Amino acid sequence: MIKKIAVPGLISFWCILIFASFAYPIQKNAQQPGPKPVLKRIVIDPGHGGSDFGASGKYSHEKDIALAVALKLEKEIHKQMPDIDVYMTRTTDVYDNVKVKAIKANQAKGDLFISIHCNYGDPIRHSEFIGYKTQTYHRKGKKYTRKVKAYKTYTTPNPAKGTETYIWGVDKNDDKEKALRENESLYMDSTLANEMKDFDPNDPAKIVLYSLKTQQYAERSQSLALTVEDEFTKMGRVSREAKQRGKGIWVLQAVAMPAILVETGFLSNPEEEDYLNSQTGQQEIAEAIARAVKRYKFSLENKMQVNGTAQNPK
Repeated sequence: MIKKIAVPGLISFWCILIFASFAYPIQKNAQQPGPKPVLKRIVIDPGHGGSDFGASGKYSHEKDIALAVALKLEKEIHKQMPDIDVYMTRTTDVYDNVKVKAIKANQAKGDLFISIHCNYGDPIRHSEFIGYKTQTYHRKGKKYTRKVKAYKTYTTPNPAKGTETYIWGVDKNDDKEKALRENESLYMDSTLANEMKDFDPNDPAKIVLYSLKTQQYAERSQSLALTVEDEFTKMGRVSREAKQRGKGIWVLQAVAMPAILVETGFLSNPEEEDYLNSQTGQQEIAEAIARAVKRYKFSLENKMQVNGTAQNPK
C-alpha cells in the first residue's frame, strides 16, 4: 500500500513566501539588484600529489603534470575571465586524500569543480612462436622427453591516446544528493537557508530541493564535459568523448557543485607523454579548458536572461 506523504512543510514554506511578499512590498522606484554572477569561484584540483604519484610514463608522473596544467589553467581563467576567483586544492607537491579535497572544495563554496588528471593504458602483451624446445616429463617412474612449441613473450606501449572528460554517473545521483544534504549551507543563499533551517530534512520541501539541485548539477556537469571535449577536438586532439563513471572518481560526487574530471592524455603513450610534459602542450590544454569554461559561463548567463531569474545558478 502506498502511503500518502504529509506536506505541512510545503504549506509552511509557501506561507513564508506569501508573508514575505506582503511584509516587504516592492517599491516601484527602488532600484532592483541585478542577477548574481553565475560563476564566482572555480575550484581546480590537480590530481594526486606527494606520495601519490598517480600514473607514470617512461620518465614522468601524473601528479607533476596535473599540477603544471592546473596552475596554467588558473592563470588562463584569470586572463579570460578576470571576474572569477580560483581556488586550488593544492599548489605544491603535497598529498591530500579525496575526502580532504572534497572538504576543501565545499568549504571554498565553489560554483564549479575541475579535477585535472592523466590517463594510462596497460602495456599490450605479445606472444611469438620461436621454434621447439625439449621438455622432460616422468610417467610410471620412467623419464621421457618430447618436443614442444616455444614462445617469446614481450610487451609494447599501449597506443591509446586522446582526452576523456568524466562526470559522476547519473545512476549514482543518490550519492550526490547525500553530499548536498551534508553541505546544504554551502549552496543555499542566506535568505533561502534562513527560511529552510527549521524544516525537517525529510520534509517534502527539502526533498524536492535536494532532487532539483542534484539534477541541475548533473545537467551542468554534462554540459561542461561535452564543451571541454569539443574544445579539445577543435585543437586537433583525439577526443574519447565525455563519459559517465561511478568508480575511481569519488570526489566528484562529494562536492556540492557541478564537477568534471579531465583526463588530459595517456602517459603510457610515448608521443602523448612528450606532449603532456611540454610547455606548449600544457598551455594548449589549459587554454582549451578555459575556453570551455567561458562558453559554459556564457550559456548559463543566457539561460538566466531568458528565464528572467536572479537566483544564483551555482
